Amino acid sequence: MEFRGTTIVAVKKGNQVAVAGDGQITLGDKTIMKSTARKVRRLYHDQVIVGIAGSVADALTLLDKLESKLNEHRGNLQRAAVDLAREWRTDRYLRKLEALMLAADARQLLLIAGSGEVIEPDDGVAAIGSGGPYALAAARSLSRHTDLPPSQIARHALQIAAEICVYTNDQITVEEIGGTKP
Repeated sequence: MEFRGTTIVAVKKGNQVAVAGDGQITLGDKTIMKSTARKVRRLYHDQVIVGIAGSVADALTLLDKLESKLNEHRGNLQRAAVDLAREWRTDRYLRKLEALMLAADARQLLLIAGSGEVIEPDDGVAAIGSGGPYALAAARSLSRHTDLPPSQIARHALQIAAEICVYTNDQITVEEIGGTKP
């Protein structure tokens, strides 16, 4: 599943995690509709950060669903993600939604997809959206070869993706949890 017009990257090191997203919303293949969208949000008493990629309405619907599941499971991200993925995969209406999510708290980072996947990356780095492969490569390299904190790695990775992907811009939002802010 490829989504144009969004790049989200997440980086986790120890108990620090940062999720960053660009601000571009693209209509079709050629029109930039907005350049300052916020695709990264905080949920559940600011303890969970979520980045969304895909159709805006679909992504917002899923964001609301995840928030509801987090409340239901008292902030347990793993249980909320699995419950959401199960419902997303089996519900006749939700099954048609086209979006992906990266969700993180201080303990874990998860990719959540509509086909039922809840994936925790081995190396604490994940990315989604059209510029996701570029941001992922940059974030992995920075994570492995520098001592930068997750927030700076995520920001730099998105800046690199914005230089390569026409569906990604440099209007970056970064949210972080854990550790100290740089």
